[in-house]
Amino acid sequence: MTVELNHTIVPARDPEASAQFLAGILGLTVDPPLAHFTPVTLANRVSLDYDRLDDFEPHHYAFMLGEQEFDAALARIRHGGIAHYGDPACQEIGQIYHSKHFRGRRGTYFHDPDGHLMEILTPGDAGS
Repeated sequence: MTVELNHTIVPARDPEASAQFLAGILGLTVDPPLAHFTPVTLANRVSLDYDRLDDFEPHHYAFMLGEQEFDAALARIRHGGIAHYGDPACQEIGQIYHSKHFRGRRGTYFHDPDGHLMEILTPGDAGS
């Protein structure tokens, strides 16, 4: 068997609200609770298992989307009045980035309700 990531724990002050936030942006649904976790499962079957914690360091999570899915997610971000940025330092407000290393790759960053830095990006073409 090959090695695959199965799930990761995402700390959240309100797991249900944070899972609903991300699922809403990505056009996904929140899975039924699993023990005390609130999971969101991605297309590659990796789940983000939201778990209640009061004190934690924010993390970075990046999601690869097709072109149409990216446009739809970006529209939901903009429609929701969610600040998004063209850089991970969150200085380029309202921007998307265009990769210098992957022709056609676009992406943007935004924060979830718990301060995690979320990124959505498209694949683009390697080698440029």
